[in-house]
Amino acid sequence: MEQINPGLRPLDTEDFDDAYTAGEATTESRLVEVNGAEMYEHFRFVADKGQALLRVDKFLVERLQKSSRNRVQQAAEAGCIIVNGKPVKSNYRVKPLDVVQVVMDRPRYECEIIAQDIPLDIVYEDDTVLVVNKPAGLVVHPGHGNYSGTLVNALAWHFRNTPAYDVNDPRLGLVHRIDKDTSGLLVVAKTPDAKTELGRQFFNKTTRREYRALVWGIPTPKTGRIEGNIGRSLRDRLQMEVFPAGGDYGKPAVTHYEVLEEFGPVSLVKCVLETGRTHQIRAHMRHIGHPLFSDARYGGDKILRGNTSGKYTAFVRNCFEICPRQALHARTLGFRHPETGKEMDFEAPLPPDMQGLIEKWRNYAATLPE
Repeated sequence: MEQINPGLRPLDTEDFDDAYTAGEATTESRLVEVNGAEMYEHFRFVADKGQALLRVDKFLVERLQKSSRNRVQQAAEAGCIIVNGKPVKSNYRVKPLDVVQVVMDRPRYECEIIAQDIPLDIVYEDDTVLVVNKPAGLVVHPGHGNYSGTLVNALAWHFRNTPAYDVNDPRLGLVHRIDKDTSGLLVVAKTPDAKTELGRQFFNKTTRREYRALVWGIPTPKTGRIEGNIGRSLRDRLQMEVFPAGGDYGKPAVTHYEVLEEFGPVSLVKCVLETGRTHQIRAHMRHIGHPLFSDARYGGDKILRGNTSGKYTAFVRNCFEICPRQALHARTLGFRHPETGKEMDFEAPLPPDMQGLIEKWRNYAATLPE
């Protein structure tokens, strides 16, 4: 899922090996915490014992190939230059043994973002913000294995004739994210002030986000609150897992849910995020015994409820074919406009795969005995 802090678009904690060679970029960027937010580390330098006092922007330009001083200053303004664990401005003077990190809101990749003509479903746009309805299957940011064909590449094409929008500028762009195979609404900041203000709203939990999910079984009670830290699984690094609330491992996470319709073996659930952690709804719903339908990573792609007849098995497999991804959609998004202060709310209807899936289960439920 998503997690936001003021002015940044951090992602959730992932525990990579801490063994780094000073001054070298990583091929698998680890995540580091900055003022309570998690960002991808791109570069790490340790000033030597004889380091003379030197502005951090000059310090980095000397060590980073293909990076201009202006680009480094932009990164500092966006909170992406860290010294000894804290963001600094570009005029900070590096001292001996200072640990200088360059962090970003996305994994490290080797090339500039290329504009690609990928269709965008734009729900709203003005001079400050853009709201887009992301289809399932579209990766948000370029990263390992997905260096092109992402939402950011599509935004680069959309803004190709807008000189003020540099898709490589960390002060602009997506304020939050959703998983590749989750569909729904995202907001894009077109100015640095907009990104800072929207980030602050997400961090302060004043935004409004509602999801629709089809889950295995019927949660009890039918309205509830799921609370538990979410962190990288100790058994499977591709999964997030729920750990005790208030514990030392993972980050605090709260999901509110409500059962909207019951279809026998499955149910349609409304989920409202109080926090936004990676895979939050997927991990929380599995934690209470109700994985999302067709969610392969969390076990929802198996028949978990219902009878064992061949007819039922064929029916469920057909449902998997209709919606071959986790049945999760970011349906609504609300926030205060960063420039006008007006409260704005947007809604994206269920995409065809989820509509067809729900209708198929609704018809199935109509055949069940009272």
